[in-house]
Amino acid sequence: MNAASEVLDAKTRPDAAGALLSVSDLHVSFRQGTELVPAVSGVSFHIDKGETFALVGESGSGKTVTALAVLRLLPHNARITKGRVMLGSTELFRLPEYAMGAIRGLRIGIIFQDPMSSLNPVMTVGRQIGEVLRLQRGLQGRPARNRALELLDHVGLPNPERHLDEYPHQLSGGMRQRVMIAIALAGEPDLLIADEPTTALDVTIQAQILELLERLKRDSGMALWLITHDLGIVAELADRVAVMQAGKIVEQSGREGFFEKPEHPYSRELFTAMPRLDACLARPETHHSDPLLEVEDLKVHFPIKRGIFQRTVDYVRAVDGVSFSVAQGETLALVGESGCGKTTLGKGILNLIGHSGGRIRFDGADISGLRGEERRKRYAEMQIVFQDPYSSMNPRMIVGDIVEEGLLALHPSMGEHERRERSEELLEGVGLPKDARLRYPHEFSGGQRQRICIARALAVDPKLIVCDEPTSALDVSVQAQILKLLRDLRDRRGLSYLFITHDLAVVAELADRVAVMHGGKIVEMGATQQVLFKPAHPYTKRLLEAVPKLRKG
Repeated sequence: MNAASEVLDAKTRPDAAGALLSVSDLHVSFRQGTELVPAVSGVSFHIDKGETFALVGESGSGKTVTALAVLRLLPHNARITKGRVMLGSTELFRLPEYAMGAIRGLRIGIIFQDPMSSLNPVMTVGRQIGEVLRLQRGLQGRPARNRALELLDHVGLPNPERHLDEYPHQLSGGMRQRVMIAIALAGEPDLLIADEPTTALDVTIQAQILELLERLKRDSGMALWLITHDLGIVAELADRVAVMQAGKIVEQSGREGFFEKPEHPYSRELFTAMPRLDACLARPETHHSDPLLEVEDLKVHFPIKRGIFQRTVDYVRAVDGVSFSVAQGETLALVGESGCGKTTLGKGILNLIGHSGGRIRFDGADISGLRGEERRKRYAEMQIVFQDPYSSMNPRMIVGDIVEEGLLALHPSMGEHERRERSEELLEGVGLPKDARLRYPHEFSGGQRQRICIARALAVDPKLIVCDEPTSALDVSVQAQILKLLRDLRDRRGLSYLFITHDLAVVAELADRVAVMHGGKIVEMGATQQVLFKPAHPYTKRLLEAVPKLRKG
């Protein structure tokens, strides 16, 4: 019997030991120059058939590297220096590569964190699922298409017949994640690895994906290896939990014991850093006067053009008659799902997108019709911090030049020495060392890059900052640091924030008031405590019901 057929036979053989996957004393290092830098050190755990095992930790702790090592998909500069991985009775590290190819997809499936970068942008959804069905199941043509439709229907994708012939960019984030799950399930694996499957998804979409994973596990009997930094998701799904820090597992226990009494100091730190809905209850309500920003009946409509002459036949009403105000020193949170118009509204206020109607008053002046230099100076008092700090910075510019860009544009008379001192002061103000100004964005972590973007926004002394999902893809401890930084800057400088987010727990930590947006309109607005604990609108109630709960026991 050759190695490949032995692997396939092993799929049907009972495992006397009981564990589906067993990882023993795994060590992984990365070569940097002449040195080997350890990334995973002595990791051991097992996953039983049909259970959900959660590997928890922050970015850089080694969670994903561990999964890639098990699948033997590590980058070229990585080395497995020690360890043993058993899948049932098959020792994975002893298999030749062609036999390992039969393991991937067929016995172990994986859902990657970012579906957009994991899916092929020039292949339709149907072709991508069909490719797996052909390689793993030998299906082609009509049988493969029918099975692909079954899989898309199984993961809850609406109108699977239509989406089968679409490309990834034509789907929403939640739809793309469902396609990734369908691809992972095409080989009918015994074990599904879900690597941060809901990061940056809306709470309602996240709830749907979690419910889908739980249903698939229940229906098929497969085991689920969940890799995440979100303890709320762990509380919803996991049977057992392992906490990873700096390449080592520092704690393992059942879910009930872990949430009742975490033992390791790092585990307790993760619990402390988690934003909580009840955070707003301990904070006295603040009352602000003197509105800084006033938005009246703002509309942003995008034309739908059709035909040879591209005539406008209708409009996408992304923002449809929105009115609100933000006072000096106040934080107004704008919450809602992707596609509701939050970011479009923020960009419309900053004149990054043209508006179709309405008025904007800032600091007592109507700025809707300003032009030229006057508009440029007035809009400099409003800045934005984007969701993805890396893509919002020029990777070829050093940090000092990035922070000083606004000073060069708005204060051309300022000397080089003065600009450098100002950039160093700003970097220190957001918790970075002075010498950070001489490095490039790729040399920093995600949280540090977001701090650089905040420093850049502060450089021109704004009165209002629009924060567009600034913490959605950050670890809980880094997220807590950024939220504390924003609070400190608000208190020291009297800043106002329009904080755009889908994370209601973050809202509870930071916001004075909340505006809930749905379908281009604000459907509910009020004090944070009132909106989060006494919601009036059905949509707000639905958002709150979708938030994962940290259950005890």
